[in-house]
Amino acid sequence: MNKTDESDCPRICLVGPAYPYRGGISHYNTRLAEELKKKHRVYLVNYKRLYPEFLFPGKTQFDESKSPLLVDSDRVIDSVNPLSWIRTAARIIRFKPDIVIVQWWQPYLAFALSKICTILRLLCRGKIIYICHNVLPHERSVLDGILTRMAFLPAEGFIVQSKEDRDNLIRIKKNADFILRPLPIFDFFRKGDITKGQARENIGADYDNIILFFGYVRPYKGLKYLLEAMTSILKDVQIHLYVVGEFYQDSSFYKKFVKEHGLSGNVTFIDRYVDNEEVENFFAASDLVVLPYISATQSAIAQIALSFDRPIVVTDVGGLPEVVSENRTGFIVPPADGKALASAVTKFFLEEWNLKMSPFFEDEKKRFSWEGMVSALEELFRK
Repeated sequence: MNKTDESDCPRICLVGPAYPYRGGISHYNTRLAEELKKKHRVYLVNYKRLYPEFLFPGKTQFDESKSPLLVDSDRVIDSVNPLSWIRTAARIIRFKPDIVIVQWWQPYLAFALSKICTILRLLCRGKIIYICHNVLPHERSVLDGILTRMAFLPAEGFIVQSKEDRDNLIRIKKNADFILRPLPIFDFFRKGDITKGQARENIGADYDNIILFFGYVRPYKGLKYLLEAMTSILKDVQIHLYVVGEFYQDSSFYKKFVKEHGLSGNVTFIDRYVDNEEVENFFAASDLVVLPYISATQSAIAQIALSFDRPIVVTDVGGLPEVVSENRTGFIVPPADGKALASAVTKFFLEEWNLKMSPFFEDEKKRFSWEGMVSALEELFRK
């Protein structure tokens, strides 16, 4: 809990993961807490247990970085223990929040969050706002809509971060009060002014042109279309693709494709979760970041790329086209289309679009400030 002498300072409770949990939503929640503390009293309620181990597809849920993003938090929510949900609500009530902000991304958490927020609606004056990272998950089951409706019942307002999530929210909760505000920039991995050459030396990359696919690998990320594109790109320009992130599925299909198509010398797989202190090296070493997704709402990967002034190729799905400005910070191509990906990447290198795009990044990044997200939350609270 953030201590302050200002008794009239608005009190905000954040409900969501933070350290020791890894990943984008934990980082987001931590960064938001830091920004809110500038003007508010903040109490961050964290998870004691987020997922049971057998449900988590990766090697570990926990951040093993040497330089983790840290924030004070109260680890009390156990996603499978109803008694902890009651204890959580009781602790929040004692804090007497004006606003309770809940991070939402996974219907699995519907039971815990629905119970906590229902108790708060009955016994607490604080308004409940959900920040939606995915109203519905990328890979869905028939239960997801039911669980999401249940979780959203106690909520009084929503922040959605893409038009697709806005549309999904309206289908789930027809008369919802919401504000559409894009995902803020993930600027906390950029630690200094490391040069491209230094970064390449740090990762052992001795290549002239590097493209980056970053983040955990699942079918909806569309990596297979980028690998297909590589077979065409290499006819016109020599590039090297780094696939950096833990595989949440069997990696043999991708590695077999690379071998069978003679791409082994042009593709490097780094099949693991990359610690915080390594992120800067991979983005700074790259010329272009590619997100070949076949479905999406928004992506922290695009926001990391922007923070490093790296052009991006994205597919026209979800909120990705809302982040990338065509011919200013990147290119937008159709999904599931290896030829379109190949054309965009080839065009980028042969026509030296890195030089054409570099002047636009500073202005474009202003659209995604954390101050803007805080203002959106304050506006929703006033409404």
